[in-house]
Amino acid sequence: MATAGQKDPGALLTIGELSQELGLPQHILRYWETRFPQLRPMQRAGNRRYYRPADVELARRIHRLLNQEGYTVRGVQKLLRDKEAQAVEVATAAREMATPLQQAAQQESGVDVFRLIALRDRLAAAIDS
Repeated sequence: MATAGQKDPGALLTIGELSQELGLPQHILRYWETRFPQLRPMQRAGNRRYYRPADVELARRIHRLLNQEGYTVRGVQKLLRDKEAQAVEVATAAREMATPLQQAAQQESGVDVFRLIALRDRLAAAIDS
């Protein structure tokens, strides 16, 4: 639960709130959006940016890699691309190992279970890193 003056952990953050949390100027976050295609906050009227919890976690991760672990922008880009490629490989392997019963359930429900599993794994990897 959020305390007085703080938002709920699942709430959207504005660019000002995120920049204050990370201790960075807003233009750095805008720059990261041009360099990291994975960082895509929602944009509403007047191009106001709203960062979802996954965007906030990704921004924290980029900040940590760049400013604490000493990665370059290119190094972080490669790291994020490699993580995405790994998640796709895991999803493909899971799809190939699926039982006929799981495949039938997917066809019946119309939900791509393996896509959901891959998304879950990507989110977990982003949070863990």
